[in-house]
Amino acid sequence: MQGFLDVLVKIWDFFANNILTQPAYMIGFIVLLGYILERKPFYESLAGFLKAVIGYMILNVGSGGLVNSFRPILTGLKDRFHLTATVIDPYFGQNAVTAGLDKTFGRTFGDVMLLLLFAFIFNILLVRFQKYTKLRAVFTTGNVQVQQAATAFWLLLFCFPQMGRLEVLIVMGIILGLYWAVGSNMTIRYTQDLTDGGGFAVAHQQVFGIAFVSWLADKFKAHEVKAKKKASRLEDIELPGFLKIFNENMVATGILMLFFFGIIMLVLGKPYFLQVFVDTKGASGLAPGGSFFFYILSTSLSFAVYLTILQLGVRTFVGELTESFSGISDRLLPGSVPGIDVAATFAFGEPNAVTIGFLFGALGQFIAIGALLVFHSPTIIIAGFIPLFFDNAAFGVFANRRAGAKAAMILPFFSGLIQVFGAALISTWVGLNKFGGYLGMFDWDTVWPFFTVLMKYLGYIGIVVVALILIIIPQLEYRHDPKNYFLMVTDYDQYKENVAKAKAEKAAKAAK
Repeated sequence: MQGFLDVLVKIWDFFANNILTQPAYMIGFIVLLGYILERKPFYESLAGFLKAVIGYMILNVGSGGLVNSFRPILTGLKDRFHLTATVIDPYFGQNAVTAGLDKTFGRTFGDVMLLLLFAFIFNILLVRFQKYTKLRAVFTTGNVQVQQAATAFWLLLFCFPQMGRLEVLIVMGIILGLYWAVGSNMTIRYTQDLTDGGGFAVAHQQVFGIAFVSWLADKFKAHEVKAKKKASRLEDIELPGFLKIFNENMVATGILMLFFFGIIMLVLGKPYFLQVFVDTKGASGLAPGGSFFFYILSTSLSFAVYLTILQLGVRTFVGELTESFSGISDRLLPGSVPGIDVAATFAFGEPNAVTIGFLFGALGQFIAIGALLVFHSPTIIIAGFIPLFFDNAAFGVFANRRAGAKAAMILPFFSGLIQVFGAALISTWVGLNKFGGYLGMFDWDTVWPFFTVLMKYLGYIGIVVVALILIIIPQLEYRHDPKNYFLMVTDYDQYKENVAKAKAEKAAKAAK
């Protein structure tokens, strides 16, 4: 029996390390499995697999380039001003958990991977029994799952430090699996609208945030309509005179990023980037004798370059994923969609909404950080590029789609405030600030602190309350529109037709 268990553990380790936590191969595996279930010829299945993997690798080049180029600039503020600060960034957060688990709780990071397994299996079971759970999305973004499993593991141990190993894995496996299934499920309606039936959900760090921002954007639009104002989307705004140059996405992005990062880089100063060159052995930073002006220019403009690469990667793999997943949906998980990286949404919205969401979210974050400094907060937050960009850019895209330019500015701005204040509160309370990092993205500054409060102060009853909240959410979504709830996944064209018909009938009644 022990030998059989050892074999299972080795198989799981291989799958987790090489496929599940490697998004490119996870997406490729899903595409391959889908085509095989559709009984496509092997060469077509192989071609789909390769196209999906290559497309996701292109996306990784874009998103990785953004992160690697601009993370040192933001974290450099910590070194430049000698701040004892916590960086809000998923990788800093994961490193903080790794550094603190043994010292604080006497646990190892190996349990985090087991937690990921428990939660992933539970997510699949919840979707498989969607007749009862009303859940339709499988969370497939493996690197995000590792980061979330690490932080969730810490939060549960903070609430129940004496809880046994197996109990921790079961309890948090259920809660995290519910969060993955429920959160990504909540994005389906808004993502299908944004992509015109793209056939996927968002599975990232701000799934509750996307649903909340989209709901607020709808309220924003309803208020504008009631006030007889027209909500203009960014793509509908034609700027006059010399401002017309901002109508071109690449130009607008380049100029805005030059202004934004140029100021930060000037504050950090030329010596800092010369030292970065030395510390990274020439991998990044300013080479001796190089022009600081052109270094700033090249770095800032690379934002537009990497964003364009990211969007190309999305267009390359999403089509394959959508087409192939019907095989999985038909045979294994009926009426389901894959939950994928939030960056996939950037290729479907107005490109300038990405930049606007990022900038206004950054404005909110920097104002909040200033407030922490002024009021002598015990924890000072340093803006991490991943929450700064991926949360707020996505909010800008969804808000612009649903309510126009004003919403695309206002909602990311408030998100920036929430990210900093929420991260400062939770990281200080649970002790992760001592290790220099916290995951820091929208859901983990709002939803998860709320869950932690319930579990810490209600004890085991709090675990039940959290689980019940997550179980009830999809039931309420289903009751809101039972006729179209599953149709928006299985037959989007019919869903659109039904929605349009219902709107026409409502308008006719209002006219009477």
